[in-house]
Amino acid sequence: MIRVCVLGSIASGKSFISKLFNCPIFNADNEVVDIYKKDKSCFKKLNKKFPNHVKSFPIKKSELINAISSNNKSLKLISSIVHPIVRERMKKFLREKKNSKMIVLDVPLLIENKLNKKNDILIFINTQKKKILARVKKRKYYDKKILKYLKQNQSNLLKKKKLANYVIDNNFAPSIMKHKVNLLKNKILYERNSS
Repeated sequence: MIRVCVLGSIASGKSFISKLFNCPIFNADNEVVDIYKKDKSCFKKLNKKFPNHVKSFPIKKSELINAISSNNKSLKLISSIVHPIVRERMKKFLREKKNSKMIVLDVPLLIENKLNKKNDILIFINTQKKKILARVKKRKYYDKKILKYLKQNQSNLLKKKKLANYVIDNNFAPSIMKHKVNLLKNKILYERNSS
């Protein structure tokens, strides 16, 4: 099984590019949304740590944002509760998809949390800064302060770019991006099969 890992800044289009690979995807952000909706034990742990903020189940994103805004140590605490659950879900996904030819891991803090393996294919999504900003501002819970925390949290993007096996410029129309990703997918499959 070939593991393709997409790297890049917040709102660089990692999920969009992942879908274009047209194979099983593990999307950590979607898993987190699902955990907040359905995981009662996660709610209990968060409620215990943030009784003034996290009060209702399913967990509301707005309550978590208030918790993060009130104290800059909150993000780390929330992560320490949520990340292990995401990790378990990722292990389950990998077990279930072990017979797939290729899978995509769309995990924002993959490198920071050392979830990548030696022979993973790392793809860095390169997107113009103004496009990233425009996308972030459109998000429902846009908050400059949160954005700053998240940016500080993602280890240096240049470092990630250097680590990557491939860099995709995500600054073109979707049809062009589809074609680019298809070519790259075939190249990866060909190189892995011939080595």
